[in-house]
Amino acid sequence: MYAPLQPPPRRILVKEVNWLGDIVMSLPALRALRRSFPQSHIAILVKRELASFFDGFEWVNEVIPYSVGSGLGGIGDRLSIVSAIRARGFDVAVLFPTSFESALWVTLARVPRRAGYAKDARGAMLTHKTVPPPHALTGHQVHYWLAMVRSTVGASGNAQDFAIEPSPPHLATMRAWLERERRRNDSRTIAVAPAAAYGPAKEWPAEYFARVIDTLAENYNVECVLVGAPNERSRCDQIAAQTKSGAMIAAGKTGIGELVALLALSDGFIGNDSGAMHVAAALGRPTVGIFGSTNPERTGPMGPKTEILWRHLACSPCLQRTCRFGHYNCLKEITPEDATEALASLACLR
Repeated sequence: MYAPLQPPPRRILVKEVNWLGDIVMSLPALRALRRSFPQSHIAILVKRELASFFDGFEWVNEVIPYSVGSGLGGIGDRLSIVSAIRARGFDVAVLFPTSFESALWVTLARVPRRAGYAKDARGAMLTHKTVPPPHALTGHQVHYWLAMVRSTVGASGNAQDFAIEPSPPHLATMRAWLERERRRNDSRTIAVAPAAAYGPAKEWPAEYFARVIDTLAENYNVECVLVGAPNERSRCDQIAAQTKSGAMIAAGKTGIGELVALLALSDGFIGNDSGAMHVAAALGRPTVGIFGSTNPERTGPMGPKTEILWRHLACSPCLQRTCRFGHYNCLKEITPEDATEALASLACLR
């Protein structure tokens, strides 16, 4: 049994992780901090491009976006981050990333209590530290951050406590966007995330996505919307061009907050192991996640309506960006029919 930190902190800084999917998986730990310290001011330090994810989170008091450039400009950016932390008078910093730099920032900012995993040669800078227990390294990654906040500051939580809250303005924006872009007013909407930042070993073949989009349009009165980052727009254009039915394309047109809202408005989701997959599942949308090189037992979608498609081949999970054999069979052996049946099993198709 872990007792909450004493004296209770007045102002908590949480340095968030740097990828959308990881942010979603860290939410139960963030929620544990709020439940354990209900009177504390909680601020989130997060990369600027991810900051709008928290726009609808009324239980988060403050979001501090940052960006770090290269060269001499990057030095100035880092000094500004330290200055911003120091000026706010935090008495506790909780570090979700394990980077040396995140610990250095809060140390230089003179935050008196600094909690996190003692990794990356930063243990001396942490006042409340621990090492990951075995279950945090082998089980689902959500337990990685839960174990850290429990051991360091006594904040206990629930692995299913995601509590994603889309911003009402973003919901209004994306509802209007869908009304403009959809071709049929009576159709259902399935969000499709066909790209993955990690690399091609996580990307289901483009032609498979195109076949699923056409099947959903022809048999289930579904319009698909392709989502992704700006650098994933070309792949989405390629897939849409391969379809007979066409698809709406939101990739590169939405910030993260708007993406969250769009996924919340969708009737279901299908896509690679990606940040969008984690958001959709945590929102409670029927979610089909396609896995190749990664391990769904470690990073699978967590939510009430999820289905995982994974061929546990002898070489999978390899955790590589590209297939060392060149065949990508772990992905190719998952058929478009498998994906359509998985969506149907989640009752998001008529």
